[in-house]
Amino acid sequence: MSWTTPDLCDQYPDVQVAEPVFRGYGGRVAFAGPAVTVKCFEDNSRVRELAATPGEGRVMVVDGGGSLRRALLGDQIAANAVKHGWSGFLIFGCVRDVDALAALPLGVQALASHPMKTDKRGLGDVDVPVAFAGLSIARGDWVYADANGVLVAGARLHEA
Repeated sequence: MSWTTPDLCDQYPDVQVAEPVFRGYGGRVAFAGPAVTVKCFEDNSRVRELAATPGEGRVMVVDGGGSLRRALLGDQIAANAVKHGWSGFLIFGCVRDVDALAALPLGVQALASHPMKTDKRGLGDVDVPVAFAGLSIARGDWVYADANGVLVAGARLHEA
């Protein structure tokens, strides 16, 4: 990577910086890309659907309402996301299968791990603005994450 979140914060002091509530779970520690947003609560139907579409280096931002009762991402969806070219996930909720996630070339930041899967009820909204952990994120905003933290900007901040 040609960037770190501290360097980006120094260069662009007006970026949004997430509250330090996220932990890294993916095999790729640093990741970035334009956001695709999902708002869902204890139902990862939309996450599963999106992971099966071309990711094109984007980051799936999932507002799970901060629930610590169900995992919104597991090894199967994550492997599908890798296959389809997603850069990573920022999840305001839980993940599971953490050993498998750590072995994938995918960025994953989430609140915690939890072994329980979600119910599949077909609920959730895609491409809606989301707000959590001090961030407001809309489709197309740029998400940057590394071992130092997570930040969001209205445009790309680094060179390819």
